[in-house]
Amino acid sequence: MAFRLILTAAVLTLLTQDCVSQLAVCGLANLNTSIVGGQDAPAGFWPWQVSLQSPSHFCGGSLINNQWVLTAAHCFPSGSASDVTVVLGLQSLEGSNPNNVSQTVTTVIVHPNYNSTSSDNDIALLQLSSPVTFNNYISPVCLSATNSTFYSGVNTWVTGWGNNESGVSLPAPQTLQEVQVPIVGNRQCKCSYGASSITDNMVCAGLLEGGKDSCQGDSGGPLVIKQNNLWIQAGVVSFGEGCVEPNYPGVYTRVSQYQTWINTQITSNQPGFIAFTSNGTDSDLSVSCPGVPTTPTPTTTTTTTTTVSTTTIAAAVCGYAPLNSRLVGVSSVTNNGQWPWMASLQRNGKHVCGGTLVSLNAVLSNAECFSSPPVASEWTVVLGRLKQNGSNPFEVSLNVTNITLSNQTGSNVAVLQLSTPPPLNNYIQPICLDNGRTFTVGTTCWAAGWSSGRGGDEQLLQEFQTSVLDCGTNSTSDSICTDIFTLEQGDSGGPLMCKLDGYWFQTVVLSSVSSTSRTKRATPMMVFEKVSNFQDFLLRTLETFLNPPNTTSNPLASSAREGTPFFFSFHLFILSFCLLFFSNRS
Repeated sequence: MAFRLILTAAVLTLLTQDCVSQLAVCGLANLNTSIVGGQDAPAGFWPWQVSLQSPSHFCGGSLINNQWVLTAAHCFPSGSASDVTVVLGLQSLEGSNPNNVSQTVTTVIVHPNYNSTSSDNDIALLQLSSPVTFNNYISPVCLSATNSTFYSGVNTWVTGWGNNESGVSLPAPQTLQEVQVPIVGNRQCKCSYGASSITDNMVCAGLLEGGKDSCQGDSGGPLVIKQNNLWIQAGVVSFGEGCVEPNYPGVYTRVSQYQTWINTQITSNQPGFIAFTSNGTDSDLSVSCPGVPTTPTPTTTTTTTTTVSTTTIAAAVCGYAPLNSRLVGVSSVTNNGQWPWMASLQRNGKHVCGGTLVSLNAVLSNAECFSSPPVASEWTVVLGRLKQNGSNPFEVSLNVTNITLSNQTGSNVAVLQLSTPPPLNNYIQPICLDNGRTFTVGTTCWAAGWSSGRGGDEQLLQEFQTSVLDCGTNSTSDSICTDIFTLEQGDSGGPLMCKLDGYWFQTVVLSSVSSTSRTKRATPMMVFEKVSNFQDFLLRTLETFLNPPNTTSNPLASSAREGTPFFFSFHLFILSFCLLFFSNRS
């Protein structure tokens, strides 16, 4: 069995590093805007790809944060990298490379259960001698999270400077290569290699007819897949039978199996983990051969896209609704995925209130929906639902482990902790919390919810367009006013949502008893208490707020620690520096 060594693909310093940690988002390839395959990869298309050299190229790897590289364990049989150089931003192994940066390695961590005979747990981490600065040619890839699934036929990409075929080196100038290869299910892969040769820690990809594959020189490099404009690493090039051989797809270390291990080794600035869940039914479940018996009835799961690890806020994305085209125009009928953060809060199987997914494992609603103290075991949260009556192919039902009510004068909100994080996809996404943002008079906003008597027999999710008004004498820093629309009991806990810079923010938790101003000399309006009024409670309960890509959170809201005026001013200075730093680099 040939190993695959990959193919086709001080204050100033502290401030710079602080910018990187606050503003960097994994999985972005700013220069990769087209789909190509089996050819030279343009500069910057795969900015996480690295070349491991000693002194010449021998393995690939991928940058996963500003100081760590992921690669294969078999690239370091001695467990030492004293003579290894990591080259980032590299386009070709020969000739000029204006964007490359070289680093030495200070630490090699080979997985403790790596088996050189079976290639099981073929994964290793390299710590660079110093942090790197991200740019269009050097940036980290996201890693597939523990609950990721890759069904047979899902298209992926593999990159590297490995051989074109067994024994045939890449021709000068040895430009990074890229090739698109589909996932081959583990059952099918076992039929090729033998049932005992392919473990759950592996994932296979390639064409069963041959012709596209990774090869010698590609080992340690990334197998990646794109979701919602973010690239996720699914595998690490490990081994195969020759190269491009029919019925022998490439075998890769399954990255999603190692989220806990990686986070245990990298204790600060941890990599961004994103869950990928395939769409439909996995055809691999019906594959059988000697040693691989037929499985029970296939199960169907829903499409997922961007799920972000709670440990890496830089990678967290909120307010993204890929299927939402709402701009203007009154409508009351919604479609699947229109408002992907909407949650149906159910007690004993019956819808009671609305809510919104506001973190990777928590839902925000109205405290009026619950008794005091609330009993979490009585409640279920349904995400991805469109109809209260009828088929909902994209929904996920989750148990509630804890319900926390704010305890403020006046109205209150509730946070429901979910038993497990939901799979994020086009139909399930978290919304951003407004966190003190300002929505000017005239801004178009939307409310949504389920209530009996609306939405026909199927009781479809309803949406209501409204506009921000001048509150006049009702104005306070904690309130927002809108045109009047009708709210009923089942709508309570749902959101008032406004769009800003392409992302959706929840500015209000709806209440069925929201106040209405109808004085003769004032425009009739609805007056709501803003979510930002519950900021302290939400920080204590959620621990952090998600933010859209390329934004930073309110300096006072991004940490539960209180700072002195100097602390606050210093961080404002850092933020200003960051914005200037990155604008000059773009």
